Amino acid sequence: MKRFYYFFLLICMIGGVSVQASDRWKIQDNGTICWTPMENLPHDDHVEMSGQMLSVVLRYGVDSRHQFHLNRSLVFPMLRMKPNKTQNNLKQRFDIDIPAMITVDDQTLLNEKVEQITFNGIMRVESDYGYIYKRKEQAHTIHVSRVLYPSALQACYLEEYTFTNNSQYPIILRVPDWRMEYMTPQEAGVYGAYRIEASLSKHGNFRLKPGEKLEFYAIFQGRKVTDENKLNVTIADERAARQSLIDEWQKNLVLDTPDTVLNCMFAFAKIRGAESIYNTKGGLMHGPGGEAYYAAIWANDQAEYINPFFPFLGYEVGNESALNAFRHFARFMNPDYKPIPSSIISEGVGTWHGAKDRGDGAMIAYGAARYALARGSRDEARELWPLIEWCLEYCKRKLTPEGVVASDSDELENRFPSGDANLCTSTLYYDALRSAVYLGSELGISRKRLAGYTAQAKALERSIENYFGYDVEGFRTYRYYDGNDVLRSWICMPLVMGIYDRAKGTVDALLSPRLCTENGLLTQAGTETFWDRSTLYALRGIIAAGEVERGVRFLKHYSRYRLLGEHVPYAIEAWPEGDQRHLSAESGLYCRIYTEGLFGIRPTGLKSFNLTPRLPMEWAYMNLNHIRAFGSDFHIQVSRDGEKLHVVINTAEGKKLLDKKITEGKTIQVHL
Repeated sequence: MKRFYYFFLLICMIGGVSVQASDRWKIQDNGTICWTPMENLPHDDHVEMSGQMLSVVLRYGVDSRHQFHLNRSLVFPMLRMKPNKTQNNLKQRFDIDIPAMITVDDQTLLNEKVEQITFNGIMRVESDYGYIYKRKEQAHTIHVSRVLYPSALQACYLEEYTFTNNSQYPIILRVPDWRMEYMTPQEAGVYGAYRIEASLSKHGNFRLKPGEKLEFYAIFQGRKVTDENKLNVTIADERAARQSLIDEWQKNLVLDTPDTVLNCMFAFAKIRGAESIYNTKGGLMHGPGGEAYYAAIWANDQAEYINPFFPFLGYEVGNESALNAFRHFARFMNPDYKPIPSSIISEGVGTWHGAKDRGDGAMIAYGAARYALARGSRDEARELWPLIEWCLEYCKRKLTPEGVVASDSDELENRFPSGDANLCTSTLYYDALRSAVYLGSELGISRKRLAGYTAQAKALERSIENYFGYDVEGFRTYRYYDGNDVLRSWICMPLVMGIYDRAKGTVDALLSPRLCTENGLLTQAGTETFWDRSTLYALRGIIAAGEVERGVRFLKHYSRYRLLGEHVPYAIEAWPEGDQRHLSAESGLYCRIYTEGLFGIRPTGLKSFNLTPRLPMEWAYMNLNHIRAFGSDFHIQVSRDGEKLHVVINTAEGKKLLDKKITEGKTIQVHL
């Protein structure tokens, strides 16, 4: 009884209105988030933005005097440093206050007051300054707008500045001929010496009458010294290109529910999930980011987490990066079934396998099969089939006498114990077998082979129950490995893969105070460490298992905390490790809470899927529009009709594909 009392208190905290009172940011009508720094200062935060040739982490904040400060950390993924290992990207920080370099009538600007900061994939900062006129301060008379964003396609980061004279007197702005340059040593770079430059687009004296504006921009860029072709930057085109990408992501896979926070967080997750793709000499590579992980791919972040999501978004650059990742992994198939490397690094020329076999074969098989089904391309499916088949055979050869899959570690790479066989690897292999049956049926693979996969999946499901099924800390759930006697957040994995034998006890354990905190789920009970990836998986699994109200209550708390709280606006990697970096693939996992959890989409063919919608009782409807998976463009609309759910599926052109009323929890087979 005591356990459930604490659980009730936790749920009350998560669902209560007190959470809203602590919001630092607000959602605007146009979908951006806005912070008006009035109180609770100073406050600092950081956010990452990426283009195909550069990533930038902005460390920004407002101090107790309402003044803005900004430190820019630039990463150039394709300017490799020696030794050419995973994290050896060229990096440079700039802690420069550009408005402080501008003078008004021979004097520096005074007493900045930040009016608001907005973000929607582009950061905008609006401030008012004062200046001295005839020995008297003209307060709040010089308005400064900053617009901050990376180039979509070039190796540069841009800041636009607009100075507006809101005083009643003419002023003279002096802009310096400012330029900075750093040179790296010739011997330090894989491609020789690199030049990092920062400069302003204008300099000189500018007279502004009352109401007039001065516009200029700062550019921060990096290139090889041997590259004599300087960047050709047209500022209007650069901003338009960045905005065009954001608009493209936001017009597809559109979540429409009565909850504006969930809608907005989903929209932001699409930005972070899709932007972190780099144009390397090894092809397009999605990278986690975080000032560390670029121009490289991982069996978990890319193959498992985000690649199965890209077909739903319909972002062709994302789909191309996913296919390219699987092609890179396929290079390492071998007749001796030695493990595929965990990561392919440095634009595809190196590998990392430092934690040995993390269950990477299961990760790749799961992700490739799910991607191929959702992508809906027979040609791509045929190309990926040998990789899927190889990985399944690899996992089969790793089965222990107890019938579960052995691995040296898991995706946390020995940060926490995982034994000789862990729950993640076996459940990923289980789902990969099921997906392979669906995909193989589309490709004409022999019935005998597919029947073998079906039998293996059934046997593995029994082994998962027999080996991992356990009472842990009083909950009928799973142990993560043999000998594990404390709760772990990854016990959610059977729920994600459709194994519900211990659903009630597992959900109770996940949402108990032993694991559930304000920041999401602890990796292991009794510690302070949390990794968002297991929280995001757990949310998907809890809802898919039918615990809709509890799952959505937790989802609403998590989303509001991440989107509008103290560190915004994306899912994060971990804490204390990495200082809650905005790694990209976690945002893909966030979106999959909806596609696979709330809407319950399970690919079953190149043009088909199972649909198990989970509409919360407090909602009258939920819609997912412009789904681009299965080679189509379609909408799913779910509404409440008495005790039934009314499900309508239309194409983007308006053709009705399905119109059906179902009972709660019923699965519909959909063929496009």
